[in-house]
Amino acid sequence: MAHPTADNVEEELQGQVLVWNHIFQFISSMSLKPAVELGIPDVLHRNEGRPICLSRLASLISIPPNRIDYLRRLMRMLVFTGCFVNVSKGEEEKYVLTPVSRLLVKDNDTGVSPFLFFQMDPVMQSPWQSLGKWFHSNQLTPFVKTHGVDIFEMAGQSESLNRLFNEAMACDSRLMAKALIEKHHDMFAGVKSLVDVGGGTGSLAAAIAKAFPWIKCTVLELPHVVADAPKDGVVEFIVGNMFEHIPSADVIILKMLLHGWNDDDCVKILKQCKKAIPPKEKGGKVIILNMIVNSNTEDHKATETQLFLDMLLMVASSGREREEHEWKKIFTEAGFTTYKATHGSGVHSLIELYP
Repeated sequence: MAHPTADNVEEELQGQVLVWNHIFQFISSMSLKPAVELGIPDVLHRNEGRPICLSRLASLISIPPNRIDYLRRLMRMLVFTGCFVNVSKGEEEKYVLTPVSRLLVKDNDTGVSPFLFFQMDPVMQSPWQSLGKWFHSNQLTPFVKTHGVDIFEMAGQSESLNRLFNEAMACDSRLMAKALIEKHHDMFAGVKSLVDVGGGTGSLAAAIAKAFPWIKCTVLELPHVVADAPKDGVVEFIVGNMFEHIPSADVIILKMLLHGWNDDDCVKILKQCKKAIPPKEKGGKVIILNMIVNSNTEDHKATETQLFLDMLLMVASSGREREEHEWKKIFTEAGFTTYKATHGSGVHSLIELYP
């Protein structure tokens, strides 16, 4: 039997590094969650950009002395992953926020901590344990295999999950709204009415209504979602089924909605959208805010995040993230003639779809 060469052993050792890295990927998010729960981003934010040393940080978040070294190890991990920066030069560690952790400050209007808590909830985590067995089952998704109902049914039955889901979608909507209003405000010129289909508790529609007060903004949603919606009158909420009817408007918005459904259902939804809007020459269009997989191949992290989301959809719903040719097929089958896709920074794309 041939003995392994030094090159083969080195290759296996490097392979072990990569395999272990895959195995331990979960530790990144599991380390981030307690940092947010402890309020570390909030403490650093309140210090207005000035570094906070480890001992002071421990005091501000009420960590006992015998846990300070554990806190140092947690922060070392989160510094390495880019969540915080250690600005010390040989003395005691001193930390400041990064663009990542600024998005985890609780009073940040565009913060994403609700999305973190939703995804890290045991209800969302446990279906991953069923993924391998699910391939040999007849269950719709690993989520259904684990919980017996789909995610939307469970949200309708569980007040806590419904709240987590709505808060997660709302925080994403606020960030998307800011990008839309600041970078694409011209697309709302001449628009007098819009309907945000599946718009949750109305964060996106409310932001548009405040930025463009001449636009009548409506949200179409399920009963248990509308029950938790604001009653301030900024946005009108309508209970309905998007597969059966969508209220008429100049513009229909579908934010992170179509990726939750299979191709046939997407075609049905888009056909209802087409019925609800005027012809293109009168300003009718559908605005889709969703991912186009591989839309920015130069940004490895963006593509990786898109693929993570696609796997999440496979586990939690019957939907999927799509490449542009897959989107085009759905648009054509739904009877739309043209579309315009804008690939911005981050993982999302903006698609303007015309009848």
